[in-house]
Amino acid sequence: MTETMLWLMLALLVAPVAGALIAGLTPGRRAGTVAAIASLLTALIGVKTVIAAYPKGASFVLGGLPWLPGADATSLFGLAIDPLSSIMVLVITVIGFLVVLYSTEYLSPRHAEHPEHNGSQRYYFWLMLFVAAMVGIALSPNLLQLFIFWEITTLCSWALISHTQEPAATRAGFKALIMTHIGGFGFLVALLMLFAATGSFEFSALGRLPIGLKWAVSILLLAAAWAKSAQIPFHTWLPDAMEAPTPVSAYLHAAAMVKAGVYLIARLAGSGWNAPPQLSALIAAMAMLTMFMAVLFYLRQDDLKRLLAYSTISHLAYIFIAISLGMAGSTIGYQGAALHILCHGAAKGTLFLCVGAVAYGAGTRRISQLSGLAARMPLEAVAFFVGALAVTGVPPFSCFWSKVFIFVGALDTPAGVILLVLLATESVISFGWLMWVAQKVFLGKPSAVAAAAADPPWPMSIALIAGIVLCLAAPYAGLPLVRLLVPGGGF
Repeated sequence: MTETMLWLMLALLVAPVAGALIAGLTPGRRAGTVAAIASLLTALIGVKTVIAAYPKGASFVLGGLPWLPGADATSLFGLAIDPLSSIMVLVITVIGFLVVLYSTEYLSPRHAEHPEHNGSQRYYFWLMLFVAAMVGIALSPNLLQLFIFWEITTLCSWALISHTQEPAATRAGFKALIMTHIGGFGFLVALLMLFAATGSFEFSALGRLPIGLKWAVSILLLAAAWAKSAQIPFHTWLPDAMEAPTPVSAYLHAAAMVKAGVYLIARLAGSGWNAPPQLSALIAAMAMLTMFMAVLFYLRQDDLKRLLAYSTISHLAYIFIAISLGMAGSTIGYQGAALHILCHGAAKGTLFLCVGAVAYGAGTRRISQLSGLAARMPLEAVAFFVGALAVTGVPPFSCFWSKVFIFVGALDTPAGVILLVLLATESVISFGWLMWVAQKVFLGKPSAVAAAAADPPWPMSIALIAGIVLCLAAPYAGLPLVRLLVPGGGF
């Protein structure tokens, strides 16, 4: 079994890399077929790896760091999987396959909103490389290796946001590159400080730092996570990144890239960080500030994608709050953070793919221009309502289960009632607004653009149907894994 796990994890990392290289060399739309096959293989390997690793996980390391003076036995490279990284693997690979399958039709001349699509080879190369980099983040057994894959995701995100090469997309891609790389620079400085003090890049090495240095390294790593997960003061790049093709938005900015930041902090909180109590309070306060900023902004959006972008920022703040609960000693709060990574990925990915289908068929994403769309696009209507109910936490859909964990975890804290009221307020506002948007766009008398719309082709429809299923099934895949998580448990 040990050798089997090693080969599974290696295959999980190699399959998307191979898919990226082959797709990048395949001309025309056949590149999409190659990427779809590679992403399906990656998803199957990912699910198999998670099943094989359950419940104890596995870890393999390759060598030490003899070329660095003062290094301990820290591994330079390796592969490791546990329940927390298993959650990430499921999100990365399963939703990744749906996004690639969806893209094979989305990038076509039949797209009503912007029919001129070029650079399919480039698109699939960067998308599959991004999948590989996210897998690398999830399977990294130490901070050095995680940092390397972290920076690869930054480059991939820049290339994908800028894919259309329109001026607005180019500016958005550059903005995302700069803002996330600022966080990446902080990550690098934190690594150097950590190694200088401990001779190690292990996640648990943070727990061995003296208090003053621990604060400095922790703030730098938090800045990196805030930048990646679009939290205040780094939040502005994510709404602008909606210039990317919608499948990119569904994957990078709902399911994968933005989850790297919360995953980093969740990994540290689960690996003997021993963070000062004031640090968990800081994380919670910044997350709460970000959450209500995002709510105020998405109430003002006319573009469906920008609305979903601000909603994503709010839900990433939810995860940071739940992690802070775990750092304060709430096991169920920490478990809720991990479960919300999976449940939100399923719900928000479905919503983004639905909005892409609307733009594909109707030629616009403007709320003010759409009404009565359900008559022409019934599948999209069902998918949007299900995704909205799931992301706002209505039972029995996905985020209901993770929010229950987080709400109960909030009551474990001294300010639990206040925190619970604030979290519940966000949920009520989000539910009301998303339901109003869903009713405005899909119900009533069809607008001019809605009357001419039609359901998209089968690859996009299959992805939407699968998203609807995931909005119901995701918690049942995640619950057995998160029940094994304990703050400070490590690999």
